[in-house]
Amino acid sequence: MFILHGSSRENGNTEQLTNIITKGLSIKEVHLRHKKIEPINDQRHEPSGFQHVDDDYEAIVKEMLEHDTIIFSTPLYWYGMSGYMKNFIDRWSQSLRDKELQFTDKMKTKKIYVVIVGGDNPKLKALPLVLQFKHIVEFVGATFEGYIIGEGNSPGAVIEDVLAIEQAKQLNDLLKTH
Repeated sequence: MFILHGSSRENGNTEQLTNIITKGLSIKEVHLRHKKIEPINDQRHEPSGFQHVDDDYEAIVKEMLEHDTIIFSTPLYWYGMSGYMKNFIDRWSQSLRDKELQFTDKMKTKKIYVVIVGGDNPKLKALPLVLQFKHIVEFVGATFEGYIIGEGNSPGAVIEDVLAIEQAKQLNDLLKTH
């Protein structure tokens, strides 16, 4: 299982909720805040296509493609995914055109989960972000398996979201059986 953490805060609410989901499982985690991922320079229509970018993106995407299950873990920042997560996903445009990577073929075998935590009525206001992830996942042919939205604004507050904690424990049980 591969976890992409999009939080800018060490052990923030989103990571805490994701850790409940992954407890006792064999995982590989990447904290995007510790990686250098340049914003996309859209060269889709250039005759020479996308040029190589000297950053951590390619290594992360290759590692992600080695796993069957992927969890995108992001705080709800201004009613969308974190900038770290957005930069990473925007670069998929580059991966889609990399014939050696076989991004599309490999993504078709992936099961995707999304974890979102926010502080301003996230059970409602994060739903457009869930839909955005669903569309992204469908576009690349992967399977959108589900999501958990937690509520928490101050450090550690997500632990008080009884529903999200229970959903995380249930997902942990499910993932342990697969």
